[in-house]
Amino acid sequence: MSKANFITKEFGSYKPYSINEYISVGGFKGLKKALSQGYEKTIEDVSASGLQGRGGANYPTGKKLAQARSAKGYGNRYVLCNADEGEPGTFKDKYLLLNGIYQVIEGIIIAGYCAGANKGYIYVREEYTFMHKDIEYAISQVYKKGGLGENILNSGFNFDLKLFSGGGSYICGEGFAMCESIEGKSGRPRSKPPYVKECGLFNDPTLVINTETVSVIANLMKYSVEEFVSYGVEDCPGTKMISVSGNVSNPGVFEVEFGTSLKKIVQMAGGNIEDVKFLQIGGASGAIISSKLLNAPYTYSGMKKVMGSIGSGAVVVCDKTVDVIEYLAVVEEFFHHESCGKCVPCREGNRQLSLIMQRLKTKKAKINDLRNYVKIVNALDASLCGSGRTQIVPFVTAYRYFMNDFKSKIQGV
Repeated sequence: MSKANFITKEFGSYKPYSINEYISVGGFKGLKKALSQGYEKTIEDVSASGLQGRGGANYPTGKKLAQARSAKGYGNRYVLCNADEGEPGTFKDKYLLLNGIYQVIEGIIIAGYCAGANKGYIYVREEYTFMHKDIEYAISQVYKKGGLGENILNSGFNFDLKLFSGGGSYICGEGFAMCESIEGKSGRPRSKPPYVKECGLFNDPTLVINTETVSVIANLMKYSVEEFVSYGVEDCPGTKMISVSGNVSNPGVFEVEFGTSLKKIVQMAGGNIEDVKFLQIGGASGAIISSKLLNAPYTYSGMKKVMGSIGSGAVVVCDKTVDVIEYLAVVEEFFHHESCGKCVPCREGNRQLSLIMQRLKTKKAKINDLRNYVKIVNALDASLCGSGRTQIVPFVTAYRYFMNDFKSKIQGV
């Protein structure tokens, strides 16, 4: 890990599935503080921290909690912890579940308290089946300690939590698709409005929040807003969990301060700066940017300036042996396979884009393929859900930064 360790501060100092050892290092101190000071002050603290959602949308978390609280509803209210980590190159939530499951659970309970929820699910992707029993065990231990169930820690707050295994579909990371999946239906997005916060799981108010976000909330309450904002930079406080992979000698999960340069991140993972050709930042739907931009700061505004985003926290490093078109064809293969098929722009757009990418990859493309490439990418922006709309980013950025690579694949050019 890097020296920045607000989220992972206690990792390695206790056995991950020992609740007594977690408590010995201050576990559930944050929950006790939240319950003691009340949900209004807790939401105020989260807002003051400047914390933005760590799942990719970057929405202000304090605002999200307040909106969840104010959503009208007369039955159950839910919190869904989104651990449906299905993008290639993204595995930081897996690290948090394996090394800080009690911290994740504590953060979910605090989020549930703020949202006025009484039920919650940890939605874990099907491919993480190997850790399901351990997560269920951890949940059972929290029940035994009075951290879940009725009258939590004698506060009058009731909250139940369960594990739910996804069906192995990338689209289920989208809020409504996740709700559909838990309801036993095919995981497909719904039209908006109404929104998930108003009419989500079983048509009740639902807060969908990322695994890393709740981990931050737990430590934000345990330590302080002041300590959190001491990391990072003024317009982007705090730290970020990132997954670094690709052509590096030390791939893995790192916690970094916002403001760290992309160059330093590559070096941290053992990458040779001189050999880097491009990076993909933010997951499969993240920007593909040139090595000339490695001095860009890893912040929300810094990434926006290079047409990128923090996204899911993935950083894939590719050296000069990697053909950007072949790489992009693999990305498109993923999206083509994972499209739920509900809306025409995503379903048909991916099918056509996949054919074009294969022609480019095999150098059988013609100049008209490039024109259609641009048209189809623009059409995907009309997709029903965020999956189709954000997947255009790698195709737009690769086309901008590596135009000559595209032209080299065209017959007669």
